Amino acid sequence: MIIYKANDNWFGDIKHLAKSWTMVRVMRTVLFFGVYTTIVWLLHLNFFPEKDQSVINSAFSFLGVVLSILLVFRTNSAYDRWWEGRKQWGALINNTRNLAVYAHTILPKEDKGIRFYLAVRISNFCHAMVEHLRQGTDLDQLIHLTESDHKKYGKRAHVPNAITHEIYETIVHQHREKLITDPDLINYGPLHKSLLDIIGACERIKKTPIPFSYAVFMKVFISTYGLLLPFALAPQMAFWSIPVVMLVMFAFVGIELMGEEIEDPFGLDCNNLPTGDMANTIQNNVFEIFELDEEVVKNAERKLYDKVF
Repeated sequence: MIIYKANDNWFGDIKHLAKSWTMVRVMRTVLFFGVYTTIVWLLHLNFFPEKDQSVINSAFSFLGVVLSILLVFRTNSAYDRWWEGRKQWGALINNTRNLAVYAHTILPKEDKGIRFYLAVRISNFCHAMVEHLRQGTDLDQLIHLTESDHKKYGKRAHVPNAITHEIYETIVHQHREKLITDPDLINYGPLHKSLLDIIGACERIKKTPIPFSYAVFMKVFISTYGLLLPFALAPQMAFWSIPVVMLVMFAFVGIELMGEEIEDPFGLDCNNLPTGDMANTIQNNVFEIFELDEEVVKNAERKLYDKVF
């Protein structure tokens, strides 16, 4: 995710566009339409007779309005997915803190071993969730894994589920040993369930992309509009049809590609959620709550993303 100060420096923000991967894709497309419009204008200048363009211009004005409405819907749908992902990760941060505070309170005060065990599992649940929502869990991203943990998790298709089972199993064992009370176990249940609810909500976002037919239709509509627009503008605007078409396509293609980038909020694009950083935050918070300060990482290195400024 790109970290910036809102309303800090208008032109300072704009200058970074040259390094944006999305902007590179936009400019490639815009340059194509610029060259294409130049060819159409030159052909019109040399071969096409003047004709009345009023009907054609009216049709393109109407189509432009329709396309704008569709793009607004497209962008809003993508942003809703991005924001829903952010809300779920915000809930994960809050619920892991609540879970750690509650466990730290009900467990025997002298038992640091069980606290360390739970802190590691809660942290690893979040680290595993980061990669699970991308291409599958990378065990190298987890902390304090034993050889048996490696073997166990290596056989699991859903590592976060395996970790939540270990956490709950540990709390139930404490209850069976009479180290925590019945009300403590009952009150712990909803906190534990929230972890599975959150990852389920994130999986819903991940596994339900924008319908393919809708995404393809938008690309076909934008491409067709861009290919036909020069024929409407070249007879009246001559050379100036080139920058006008490029500007129009810059807006339409840019909005479409921005929607594509944020519709999967858990990936590695510039504007995706910094889930790796949030997992590090949870790890530090949990170890602090359990009073295991020696495990807190100060100034943790930020997780890097593929296409950043």
